[in-house]
Amino acid sequence: MAAIPTRILLIRPSALGDVARSVPAAASLRLAFPDARIDWLVEEGFEAVVSHHPAVSSVVSFPKRRIRQALRRLDPGPLVSFVRTLRSARYDCVLDLQGLARSAAMAWATGSPSRIGLGDAREFGWLAYTTRAAATSEMHAVERMLAVVASAGVVPVTDMRLYVPPPGAAWLSAQAWAKRPYVVLAPTSRWPAKQWPADRFAAVARAARQRGFGVAVVGGRGERAQCEAVTSLAHGDEGVIDLVGATDVAGLMACIDASRAVVANDSAALHLAVGLSRPTVALFGPTRVDRVGPFGRSHEVIQHVAAWESLDHKRASGVRLMERIEATEVVEALGRTLERAAERR
Repeated sequence: MAAIPTRILLIRPSALGDVARSVPAAASLRLAFPDARIDWLVEEGFEAVVSHHPAVSSVVSFPKRRIRQALRRLDPGPLVSFVRTLRSARYDCVLDLQGLARSAAMAWATGSPSRIGLGDAREFGWLAYTTRAAATSEMHAVERMLAVVASAGVVPVTDMRLYVPPPGAAWLSAQAWAKRPYVVLAPTSRWPAKQWPADRFAAVARAARQRGFGVAVVGGRGERAQCEAVTSLAHGDEGVIDLVGATDVAGLMACIDASRAVVANDSAALHLAVGLSRPTVALFGPTRVDRVGPFGRSHEVIQHVAAWESLDHKRASGVRLMERIEATEVVEALGRTLERAAERR
């Protein structure tokens, strides 16, 4: 690595929650190199998470879908164009925070003389690095990424703050429902074993309404089926706002930022809430909280697992661990969270 790098690239394309909790790497680099150009390579559609972060100079969009579609037609054009973009920037330092073959290939494609990544990167990704960070799978995901920063000779800082893009704030300001206090419910997750039963989320929504709070239900376009038990409440109650598939990332960030609390599975919404300093009730089942839980917020997690139980969120049978969480305890936890938030206001 150059003694004082002037052009730095951070590679963390996805997933949305992982991008959100990678921002301490950018904050650390900005403190160490206040005059450097620090770009962030992120998957197209996720740019808003980091586009207005003061540590980030600009965003490099990774057109994953367009490249994949073109390659299916045997058209290498979009891929070649993307690689040219990476190489033309002439980065003197690249940090791969993802640690997979694809992200490592991106680091290598830049042609940078200093490519730093995880020493235990999967899919032989470590072969692309000139410096390999000492990190183990037992570390929290945030700490693993900061280990990469430390290998660049930078003192890591755990600044998790996120910044809402102006378009998201403008969208929210035009929503009448957002003028009143509300909580956010995020009933979705990519993995079935991470999904708390939707009917229990509905019970939490009804309890929040009884306390006088609006309820904003969030999720992606393809996740509506996971939310039906909750969104169906919106048909008879204007205080339940169905935002599933209705917001972009900037709008989601604004919605979370203005909320009184967030109740969520292990999902992107949870990690956005951490970065936006919102109180949470985090619902975990077959997942290691010490590795991937809300960073610095383990006290906000509800989880019921025994020390001897195997935790594998990719096995659908793991949903039984989510089912151990009762609606009553989540309602009580949300009540306590809202009371503490009111005391701080």
